[in-house]
Amino acid sequence: MSPAETPDPTLALEMRGIRKEYPGVVALDGVDLDVRAGEVHVLLGENGAGKSTLMKILSGTQRRDAGTIRIHAREVVLGSPRAARAEGIAIIHQELALVPELSAAENIFLGRMPSARGFVQRSRMEAEAQMVLQRIGADISPRRPVGSLSLAQRQLVEIARALSLNARIVIMDEPTSALSERETARLFDIIRALTSRGTAVIYISHRLDEIMAIGDRVTVLRDGRHVATQQVAAADVRALVRLMTDRDTADTADTADTADIVTAPARARGAVRLRVEQLGVRDVVRDVTFDVHAGEIVALAGLMGAGRTELARAIFGAEPCTGRILIDGHDVRIDAPRDAITAGIGFVTEDRKREGLLLDRPVRENVVLPILKRLSRGGFVNRAKEHGTATAAVHELHIRTPSVEQHTRHLSGGNQQKVVLAKWLATGARILLLDEPTRGVDAGAKQEIHALITALASRGTAIVLISSELPEVLALSDRVLVMREGRIAGEFLGEAATAENVMACAVGM
Repeated sequence: MSPAETPDPTLALEMRGIRKEYPGVVALDGVDLDVRAGEVHVLLGENGAGKSTLMKILSGTQRRDAGTIRIHAREVVLGSPRAARAEGIAIIHQELALVPELSAAENIFLGRMPSARGFVQRSRMEAEAQMVLQRIGADISPRRPVGSLSLAQRQLVEIARALSLNARIVIMDEPTSALSERETARLFDIIRALTSRGTAVIYISHRLDEIMAIGDRVTVLRDGRHVATQQVAAADVRALVRLMTDRDTADTADTADTADIVTAPARARGAVRLRVEQLGVRDVVRDVTFDVHAGEIVALAGLMGAGRTELARAIFGAEPCTGRILIDGHDVRIDAPRDAITAGIGFVTEDRKREGLLLDRPVRENVVLPILKRLSRGGFVNRAKEHGTATAAVHELHIRTPSVEQHTRHLSGGNQQKVVLAKWLATGARILLLDEPTRGVDAGAKQEIHALITALASRGTAIVLISSELPEVLALSDRVLVMREGRIAGEFLGEAATAENVMACAVGM
């Protein structure tokens, strides 16, 4: 081992040259991360920057393709969550990984309940759970089913589970997303107590005020690469935002990604096609009002958990909501997706495989699924019309498939996404809600989908675009609405619609 490669014994964690690649996507490209014992190390970056993938590798739920990991100067292989826990690594997930039917104590000790002679020592488990819950100031009975707890209380149970492991490295992914100010202050006290005992905390958050309050150092990731690491005390908030978004300083490989985006041409804007007023969805979306004109692309930007997907699902009738929805100036009642389809709304969901396609059915059936009634007579589907509609869609959208009888599962990601788009175009939708329409597709398919989106807008379709890729948002949209914590936090158009301004608004600056 050369001197340059000698591990630093003062570091709790060293990750070197971490690479992770999925089909058509490089999620991490040689990322380095050093975390010292007893520090709060903030991991910062846009949606899709690689933060979650890096932490999945560290917590053992994903395998790295290349690179090394050292825990306290010893190289380790983290092939499973159990292996990561054995190395003293605990993770508090943003999307809580709790079992609602089990008690708080059972969730805290899930997979490692104390037992003797094959029987769980319930009294001991509940006593130890009570101790760790009291340690974080959580007034929760260890016997209470997690399903009966509030979201904030469930978050505290998740934190208690991580702390019960006596971990040397604790990963916290947006840990305050469901906490009140008082609960957040208590969490910060817990974090300070942990670090005072030498525990390393990796803290992922988009809330810059929290980062400045609790962080010691911050590492910025962008497009799956390490951009900078610096002391939080010396960091400038706007400079951090610029590091997250400024692709002008990126190298050739970075700029090549954005070059694949088709810039939207100028379009004539028609009358207001869609308007929502005071829309609310549970406690996730609050009093949102906006409109979209015919021929206009309005992007909803924001960070994960801002409420963008819930808003789109509510407009499509997939989530109960309050407020008004108007189409062409007329109130419409949308209680279910079938009402939205009848009203001329199509919805490309963010998860095409689970919600957008019948993977084990032919392309033909997927394309005509929403219009079967139109193609039927006397209860029988007109197969000639069905085949003709699907064939026309394949030609128009350049879907690469041997035939319309090919099972959709066997198409590439980009062609699967085109089938989803074809399905809604077949309905004649005048309003399209596009949630991450180019996620998981290669550069060529992305360019084709961008061209299709702009062509649809040029024909008068009103489009709501949700995307975590800021270059995509800025290149395609006429207006950008930024959501933060369930509300519209800002609107940008023209020269004001820059990556820095949008991100600054998204994080609350």
